[in-house]
Amino acid sequence: MGTEWVPKMARTPKGEVSIENIDGWIRLRWRHQGQRKTMSLGLRHDPVNLAVAQQRANQIHLDIISGNYDPTLSKYKSDRSQQLQAIGAVDLFKRYSEWKVKQVQTRTLEKYWGLVNWLKEYFGDRAVEEEDAPEFIAYLMENLAPRTAKERLDLLDSAWLWGIEKGLLTDNPWADMRLRNPPQQKRKAFTKDEVHGILKGFAENYYYCHYTDYVRFKLSTGCRTGEANGLRWRHLNENCTVVWFGETHTHGQFKDTKTGKAREVKLSASLSKLLRSRMPADPDPDALVFPGPEGGPMTEGNFSKRAWRKVLEAQAVTYRIPYNTRHTFISHALEAGMSPVEVAAITGHNLKTLYENYAGLIKTHPTTPELF
Repeated sequence: MGTEWVPKMARTPKGEVSIENIDGWIRLRWRHQGQRKTMSLGLRHDPVNLAVAQQRANQIHLDIISGNYDPTLSKYKSDRSQQLQAIGAVDLFKRYSEWKVKQVQTRTLEKYWGLVNWLKEYFGDRAVEEEDAPEFIAYLMENLAPRTAKERLDLLDSAWLWGIEKGLLTDNPWADMRLRNPPQQKRKAFTKDEVHGILKGFAENYYYCHYTDYVRFKLSTGCRTGEANGLRWRHLNENCTVVWFGETHTHGQFKDTKTGKAREVKLSASLSKLLRSRMPADPDPDALVFPGPEGGPMTEGNFSKRAWRKVLEAQAVTYRIPYNTRHTFISHALEAGMSPVEVAAITGHNLKTLYENYAGLIKTHPTTPELF
């Protein structure tokens, strides 16, 4: 299945609050309602501060077992720690990159500024919250090779540790993450009922109905997110029956596909009709088929954090990242008996990778011919 992010640490028993030493800084860790929670206190790891941390840990533990737990964590944070955590992801990493200018070679520094673009695309001016970290890494892995994604994770970890040392923030959301190869539990595709619920949720949502066709297109083609974001009218033939995937839009830039290979795909009648209904009378060939709400390219971070998460929650669909639309298409196509060769041609997958990852779903197997 490729490389995936996984948490480093074992689970903390329910209600129990652990005190950790994270690079010389105190952090609390516990579980609540099945989710792992962490909170840095902005205190150095020393005997005096450990006593303060123990008091805070006891308070959280008692609140959990008594039903008085504050899910916002405001009750347990000092004013200073709340203030520090407000620094935006882009702002912090820019400061770190500027600090590194005289310490690394120019070619290495290009990686830093490249990561600034990824952060800007995903977070805008937002700070990184704990639940954002794994989603952002998954977003990087969708667009980068595993080795490159790991390098970027290491840079993020170093930058946030630097930020803590400089007193700019108190917590490092990347500390418990690492990348490793399988075995991993396979991703769970959306069921047909879930797909219908998601599409219904977008169509009926006053704020997010703009994304309905975009989501349907991704679910109906299995294309990569960047391919949908970078799709222009000149990439479709006149009656929208054939689409050319050869350009993507990620972190503010148009570029080639992830594999560097283009492909043409014949579209279903319903999908062709949907696209024709969106096409202007005299479309600008370079105009985007699925622009963002304000007319520019789609911003993946805003879509994921706001529209996607909220619609799935409203439809009572277990959360999976937006990229799961690709996995869902492949899974249902193979279960319906579609040839793996055809599926790979549509999605741009390496055929060997498709067989390795979806072997259990493949229903078409080679049969020896009657030759003699």
